[in-house]
Amino acid sequence: MKASHAFTIELPDWCRTLADDLPDRLPESTDRMRLAIDLSRRNVQAGTGGPFGAVISSIADGRLIAIGVNRVEPATCSSAHAEIVALSLAQATANNWNLADMEAAPVELATSCEPCAMCLGAIPWSGVQRVICGATKHDAEITGFDEGERTSDWIGVLNRRSIDVQTEILRREAAEVLFEYRRKGARIYNP
Repeated sequence: MKASHAFTIELPDWCRTLADDLPDRLPESTDRMRLAIDLSRRNVQAGTGGPFGAVISSIADGRLIAIGVNRVEPATCSSAHAEIVALSLAQATANNWNLADMEAAPVELATSCEPCAMCLGAIPWSGVQRVICGATKHDAEITGFDEGERTSDWIGVLNRRSIDVQTEILRREAAEVLFEYRRKGARIYNP
């Protein structure tokens, strides 16, 4: 087997087209959550990845910095979760791994579902200063996804790092996308 020496994760074509049509700013956190949920729904409908979406924006004025969708299966990359994709694209845009250093800081991560263990680990090092979540870990797990182990005080862990967390924002709408994915018979990718 010849080893690869590089990889890329790209947004699907529909997502890039949508990004070009988005307003520059979505001032309300609930609007950014609606976008994250819409991204997750479109990803399911297009068959371009799992039922998760994420948005990185400025807290102060709602300026959109990056969007992401789950690309695990199309990219054959277990770390291509929506949050990681959005964070990575935001960091590429900022040309800095620390989003707290960018002009638009402080920044928010709006994610259609609470972070899994991997994404939770990435958040503190990204420079994000607020995380808002739609569906819960429980919603994802009853759909069949393995969200991994995380401390029951995961919100406190982030709060102690000066990262504000708000959960269950538009939870019903976000969870419905997970259930839609399951109803479609789409693959629940777990080891």
